[in-house]
Amino acid sequence: MELLTGEYRNTLDEKGRILFPTRLRNELFSDTDKNILIVTQSFDHCLWLYTLEEWKNISSKIMGSASPFNRQNALVLRHFIAPAQEVELDKAGRLSIPQSLREYAHLSKDCVVLGINKYMELWDADTYASYLGENEDSLKEAAEALSDISF
Repeated sequence: MELLTGEYRNTLDEKGRILFPTRLRNELFSDTDKNILIVTQSFDHCLWLYTLEEWKNISSKIMGSASPFNRQNALVLRHFIAPAQEVELDKAGRLSIPQSLREYAHLSKDCVVLGINKYMELWDADTYASYLGENEDSLKEAAEALSDISF
């Protein structure tokens, strides 16, 4: 699989379906008959989307290091693992986002799909624009923290 990158804009229809970007769809599902993604909550009122393989990888790492008897671990498990749902793309290439996850991410009509290497994010377009504006200074600090990376 190539890197999943890019910013794509699509609309959510009245049934809660979004046309999944063709480029990502072709990259993810070109050699498989299962057009399934795992969709779960993120931490910034957006949704994270994973392939089955990547979801198994990350969720097994989380479950292997988290204890339900630790309050912080349990909070992460409840927020990230518990709401995860398997969603299959339909024949038209649409992803039907479950109602509870649409509500969490405040998805309305205009949406943004971000490819971030091994996973994707799904944002409400207005929420994403606000997030970028509110975090502009933090972005500069975060980028400076990566100053050890050289090209």
